[in-house]
Amino acid sequence: MDGLEKATLRVKEFRKREQLILDTALKLFLEQDEDKVTVETIADAVGIGKGTIYKHFTSKQEIYVLLLIRYEEELAGILQNIQPDDDKDRLVREYFQFRMADPARYALFDRLEKKCAQDESLSRLIERLHEIRESNVDQLETVIKARIAEGKLADVPPYFHIAAAWALVHGAVGLCSSEFYKDRIEDKEGFFSFLMDAAVKMGNRSRLKNVDEQEME
Repeated sequence: MDGLEKATLRVKEFRKREQLILDTALKLFLEQDEDKVTVETIADAVGIGKGTIYKHFTSKQEIYVLLLIRYEEELAGILQNIQPDDDKDRLVREYFQFRMADPARYALFDRLEKKCAQDESLSRLIERLHEIRESNVDQLETVIKARIAEGKLADVPPYFHIAAAWALVHGAVGLCSSEFYKDRIEDKEGFFSFLMDAAVKMGNRSRLKNVDEQEME
């Protein structure tokens, strides 16, 4: 094996270990209070020394943001497969299924983002996160604008539709993590299905037209 091959192998091993650290950190954050999970806890779970973690990441907060970035990149991969001429149902269902596939992960990432938002040492990574999210929003708006032009959706600013979908997801996650409501939603799968159907109908032009006509009678 020549020098180039060895260097390539080292890079692959480095990236593989980096992904293992992120996967392990996410698992620990979900299982425990993320504030109680230390870099040493993560290192022990991976089976490496604490110092090795710092060869990959400067801090636990950097791990937080990189997990957020990876989450948004997952959504980007899904949205890139949705074209303007695809039906609106697919857009909503894909978005909703992604966000609601793991409510605990969604809730975790919401907390992590709030923890990192004001940390100046993470500003470049936060900027990268926002760039990915902006690209995702642009992709959503492209599809929504096409549906509005066809008269399928209410003719309002596209971000109305996006914000309404976000509010529905955010509210659903809040209910499922609420000490009062979480035990009262016995059929979570059925509840999510019901919400998804509501999301698909939300902002539908024909539905809003029918409501307006009923109000005028």
